[in-house]
Amino acid sequence: MNRGKISGNGYYTQQCQSFLEKRYGVYKCLLTSSCTDALEMAAILCEIKPGDEVILPSYTFVSTATAFVRRGAQLKFVDSHAEHPMMDSMKLEALITAKTKAILVVHYAGLPCDMKEVMRLAGLHGLFVVEDAAQAIESRSECRQLGTIGHLGTISFHETKNIQCGEGGALLINDPNLAERAEIIWEKGTNRTAFFRGEVDKYGWVDEGSSFLPSEITAAFLWAQLENIATIQDRRDQIWEEYFAYFHGLTPKSNLLTSEYLSLFPKNEKYTFTTNTQAQKANAHIFYLLFESLDQRTRYAKVLKEQGVLAVFHYQSLHRSGYAKKHFPDQYGRELPNAARYSDCLLRLPLFYELPEVIML
Repeated sequence: MNRGKISGNGYYTQQCQSFLEKRYGVYKCLLTSSCTDALEMAAILCEIKPGDEVILPSYTFVSTATAFVRRGAQLKFVDSHAEHPMMDSMKLEALITAKTKAILVVHYAGLPCDMKEVMRLAGLHGLFVVEDAAQAIESRSECRQLGTIGHLGTISFHETKNIQCGEGGALLINDPNLAERAEIIWEKGTNRTAFFRGEVDKYGWVDEGSSFLPSEITAAFLWAQLENIATIQDRRDQIWEEYFAYFHGLTPKSNLLTSEYLSLFPKNEKYTFTTNTQAQKANAHIFYLLFESLDQRTRYAKVLKEQGVLAVFHYQSLHRSGYAKKHFPDQYGRELPNAARYSDCLLRLPLFYELPEVIML
């Protein structure tokens, strides 16, 4: 407030953008009001037009799809991998046609998708790659931040994410050829940002766009979070490792979670969970259990709720949605068994920075 500017693209917006660019080696970063906004900017930059096809996982949040549907895209859903909720990259090529324009990758729970295969196919067929890395801040694949490998990437700062500002996001621009237009789209279709840098003597309307940038109040809140990113991540990593040790029958390393709390989770159920190899690459965004059936998951969640622990499921596969039935009938009800399995059988356990304090209360 004392700086005298609370609308967007001020001191704190630039602080956040510069931080993310330097930390992750991004060519250009633009803060947005949400990750959905960042995805909508990506759809414009990919020049999606009615009839263009985009390939995306069925097991994802609706924003991955709607940002491109708004441009007239035809969706092609790919199944999840049998061993993890990310798209099965081996099933991508069969979906590529002459109308395919982009591949939308989702790094679920901060776990990396097979970007080598995705980028190989994209190069072979001349396709854009957009990484929906909403959940993946601080997650890496072969030493590269997720969201910085494709042409464009998006990150979420929603209140449910590791780093948050209530509602917020960022567009990561990895292809320098897209950077200038991205700034224009970000600033309502004007070259206002170039004007403020002194590159033009006046600014005007030069392209399509919208008001995608957040206020300085939002950016200031986000900056305080980014300043403490190492502390936040360390706490989340410790909580994740505590869960992993408990369910794997190991001795916890940090004793961050109390034994009384961990004992609330029954061990007489059949389930699997994320592996330690995946944890080393991911950001401790989600710890999930995968059950053998919907009934089993429902029963387990009910037992936990009775003990004061809220465990929740996650995405409902988009290929089984009412919207897909109405607008993409060729995709509705396709046999995507792994996506359906994660919708029916995955359960997320509580994982947030204040969790140990909540338990002690």
